Amino acid sequence: MKLEIVIAGGGFAGAYCARSLSRALGKESIQRVGLIAEQNILVFQPMLAEVAGAMLSPLDVVTPLRQFCRGVNVLRGRIVEVDLAERRLILDAGRFTRNTEVEFEHLVLTLGSVVDLSRVPGMPEHSLVLKGVGDALKLRATVIDRLEEANLETDPETRKWMLTFVVVGGGYSGVESAGQILDLLEQVKGFYHNLQRVPLRVVLVHSGPTLLPEVGESLGRYAERKLRERGMEIMLNTRVTSMTSHRVFFDRGEPIQAATVLSTVGNAPHPVMVDLSHRAGLETYKGRIVTEPTMQVKGRQRLWAAGDCAAVPVNGQPASPPTAQFAQRQGKLLGENVARSLRGEKPRPFHHKNLGQMASIGQHMAVAEILGMRFSGFIAWWMWRTVYLFKLPGIQRKLRVMVDWTMDLFFPRNISLLLPWPTELVQEMHLEKGCVIYHAGEPAMSFYILKAGRIDLFEGDRFVRSVRVGQHFGERALLGDGVWHYSAMTAEPSTLVSVSRKAFRTLWEASAAFRQSLKVDPVFAEQGQAAPPTRVEANAGH
Repeated sequence: MKLEIVIAGGGFAGAYCARSLSRALGKESIQRVGLIAEQNILVFQPMLAEVAGAMLSPLDVVTPLRQFCRGVNVLRGRIVEVDLAERRLILDAGRFTRNTEVEFEHLVLTLGSVVDLSRVPGMPEHSLVLKGVGDALKLRATVIDRLEEANLETDPETRKWMLTFVVVGGGYSGVESAGQILDLLEQVKGFYHNLQRVPLRVVLVHSGPTLLPEVGESLGRYAERKLRERGMEIMLNTRVTSMTSHRVFFDRGEPIQAATVLSTVGNAPHPVMVDLSHRAGLETYKGRIVTEPTMQVKGRQRLWAAGDCAAVPVNGQPASPPTAQFAQRQGKLLGENVARSLRGEKPRPFHHKNLGQMASIGQHMAVAEILGMRFSGFIAWWMWRTVYLFKLPGIQRKLRVMVDWTMDLFFPRNISLLLPWPTELVQEMHLEKGCVIYHAGEPAMSFYILKAGRIDLFEGDRFVRSVRVGQHFGERALLGDGVWHYSAMTAEPSTLVSVSRKAFRTLWEASAAFRQSLKVDPVFAEQGQAAPPTRVEANAGH
C-alpha cells in the first residue's frame, strides 16, 4: 500500500490532523492520506471517569474515526515497525490478515503514550487502569461486582477488604475517578440490603504534597478538603512500593488491605516511538521526540510529530503539556502545515496559551482555573460540564450526553452488571513475604510454577520443604483428591505463574510429553487418587 501522507495514531492529535488535511486537500485526500489507529474510534478521554462511574454510556464518549475523518483512508491496525530509511512501516491488522507494508512520503507521528506499571512490583497484575473505554467499563463492572459479592459475605474482615477501593495518583484522572467511585458507591449502596450499615472505604494515594498540582495549591487544597468531608481517605507524600491481590504496600505507614486498586500513574513513551528514536537517532526530551515549533522533527525532512509523543516547544517551554487541549490544537495546525509543505509554502509555528484547567471531584463539585481566575464548588462543576460538552465531537453525542446528565439529576445510576468476565487460564501474580497462597484442606484450583522468590510448605505449624525458582507444584492435588494437603506461604517477595485447573487438565490429557515431564502416573489421576511422590516431586516441594 502506498500513500503520500501517513498519520500514525488515532488520538486527538492524529484525528484532528487527519481532519485538517482532508479539508485542505479536498477530494484528493482519500487517495493521498492514511490514518493508522489501533481502534476505529476517537475516545474523548476527559469523560472516561464518568463512564466508570456509571454516569455516562460508553457510546457517549466515542466517535467513529471514519465519520470524524471523512475523506481520509482509515486503517485499523497496530504498527509493528517503522523504517525511516526505506520510508515504510509494517502494520499488524489482526488474526486473519497478513502484516501489511505501507509506504509513505510524509510520516506524522501521533502515537501518544502507553501505560507502564512495571516499576511497581505487583501493580501490572493486580491493578486496573483507565486509558480507554474498555478500562472504564471494566472498572465500573468491578466496583458493582464487589458490592454484589460483599452483599453475600458474612465475614466482617473479608467484607471490609472487598469494600476497600484504592486509587493511585492525585492528578486529573486519579481525583476524578476517585470522586466518581465514591459517588457511585454512595448512590447505589441503598439497593444492597445487607450493606446498609457496612462502611465503604475509598483511599486516594498521591506522591506529592497537594492534589491536582496542575490547577495550583489553593484549588488542590480545596479539592482535598471537600473529598475528606465526604469520607474519602487521602494519603499525600506517599508512594506505592508493591502490591498483591490483597494488600497495597507504601513507602510509609501500614499496608492497606484492598480488593480493588486503580492506577492512574505510570505513563510511558510508546514502544514504537522508543524503538524509532533509538534506531534513527532522533533527539528526545523525557521520552518525547523533539520537534521544531512547526512540529517538524528536528533534522528530518517529511517527518512530523504532535501530541503526547512529541516535545513541541511553546511559550518558552521545551515541551507543551501532554493534555487533550494541546493535542487537539497541535493536530489541527499540523494538518495545515503538512498541506503547506506540499504546496511549497512555509509551515507556521505552534502558539497556544493554556486557557485553563478543570477537574470534577464528584457530588456536583469541581475546581477550575480559567484565564487566571479560580473557581470551585457547583459553579466550577457547571463550567466543567459546559466546556467539555462544547468540546465533545459531534452534535449527536452532545445531545446524548445532555440527556444522560439530565437523567442523572433525577434517577439513580444504572448498576446492571453486563460486562462479560473473560476466563484467564494463565495468570502471573506478585506476592509479598508472608502471603498465604492456600491453606491445607482448601480445594485445589491451580497448578503453579515459581518464577521468582521462594515458597515454604507447612503441615500445620511444621515446616515441610521449600519451593525454589523454576519448580512447580500442585499437580498431585489436581490429579488426586482435589484438596491441598499442605499450606503454602511466601518466604520472600515472589512471582507465581498460575495455570487454571481446567487448562491443566486439558494439557494433561492432550500431551504425553507434558505428563512425562511431571513424572506423575496417569493411572492415579484416572482413579481419582493421589499419586505416590516421586523424586522430581519431592525436589519440587510437593
